[in-house]
Amino acid sequence: MRKLIGVMTATVMLSTMLMACGNSGAATIETVEEDTAQTETAADTNEDAATDETADAETSEEATEVASGDYHIGIVTGSVSQSEDDRRGAEAFQAKYGEDRVILATYPDNFTEELETTIQTIVNLSDDADMKAIIVNQAIPGTTEAFRQIKERRPDIICIAGESHEDLPEIGSAADLVCNNDFVARGYLIIRTAHELGCDTFVHISFPRHLSYETMSRRVAIMKAACEEFGMEFVMESAPDPTTDVGVPGAQAYIAEHVPEWVEKYGQNSAYFCTNDAHTEPLLRGLLENGGYFIEADLPSPLMGYPGALGLDLTEEAGDFEKILAKVESAVVEKGGAGRFGTWAYSYGYTVSAGLAQHAMNVIDGKSELTNIDDISKAYEVFSPGAAWNGSNYTNADTGVKADNTFLIYQDTYIMGDPGKYMGSTEVEVPEKYFTTK
Repeated sequence: MRKLIGVMTATVMLSTMLMACGNSGAATIETVEEDTAQTETAADTNEDAATDETADAETSEEATEVASGDYHIGIVTGSVSQSEDDRRGAEAFQAKYGEDRVILATYPDNFTEELETTIQTIVNLSDDADMKAIIVNQAIPGTTEAFRQIKERRPDIICIAGESHEDLPEIGSAADLVCNNDFVARGYLIIRTAHELGCDTFVHISFPRHLSYETMSRRVAIMKAACEEFGMEFVMESAPDPTTDVGVPGAQAYIAEHVPEWVEKYGQNSAYFCTNDAHTEPLLRGLLENGGYFIEADLPSPLMGYPGALGLDLTEEAGDFEKILAKVESAVVEKGGAGRFGTWAYSYGYTVSAGLAQHAMNVIDGKSELTNIDDISKAYEVFSPGAAWNGSNYTNADTGVKADNTFLIYQDTYIMGDPGKYMGSTEVEVPEKYFTTK
């Protein structure tokens, strides 16, 4: 049985989710001003608590932004230009607790060619004697080695990886906790949702580099198997890798050119999925114009591809995901896409950065257990109000063994319409056979 993670509470979020890839850039460590109002509130709360035990108990539950102790937490993400949602989530957590508690760093944009810089950027945070936890989101290549070096120097530091690009057993051997999007359950549930919406064909768009990743290759196998279960046709289409010589413009032009012929070939009841963020915007635009379905992005967010595809300016809605989703949904309906386009209501990248940092703080403060899925979900809930999550331990497809410190998580799918609706994906029990499908 997989455990339902529940309904979310509190705080809002920001901005566009991009996969961490692109041009070369310098690694930096940055800070923002501490929220002195929160500090004053904490002092007042402690003073009141000294005289009133009941008030103390109530305050300790409500004033979640006041952390105990003098320790520091470090968060490493890609830059705003490459992984904006990841970065904004880290900034939101820093703004909540202050620069004196939360240290931010960015790894190079071209991390594949600047491996040593990437590793050193992460390791450098352990030079801080008060550092107690380091979160890397997305955990790009080099994170495993960085965590190993940190553990040699500072075994007391909690090392947490969010959305690892390295094989999960490998990163799990060095990290204290790993949390990735649930490529297993989603491989099944995306197909199941497409079937529920009336789709008869599922088109998977990717390229060799991505298909070499265990997470993506296993998901493809699961999607194929799920299509067989639901009587759907599964099709693989190849598209250019944006990190090659064609770049992002060439890759996007290819998608834009081929969507009309794909829809004509596979029919109006075909659903599409791409593994690369740069492909998402032209794919959405093409499907809005030509027909077809889009269940959700690889790393879903209402800001993933939709603003560009719909020509939306979301400046006024920035940080308010209820308003962002409402504006995106309205535009989708206006273009005739009601019931055909989906997303997660809240940004995955934003929630991972902020939620894992919150979880680390809860663990350090003795309020949570590091590898307890309910405690992880509780921390995620702070940054994604109103949406449901589900998750489970990662299962090694070769051995069938479940990892104690590695978790796969996902949010309920929201299909936009008038009105839109959650599909209840987090309440579906995924058949056990899919957890070892490869």
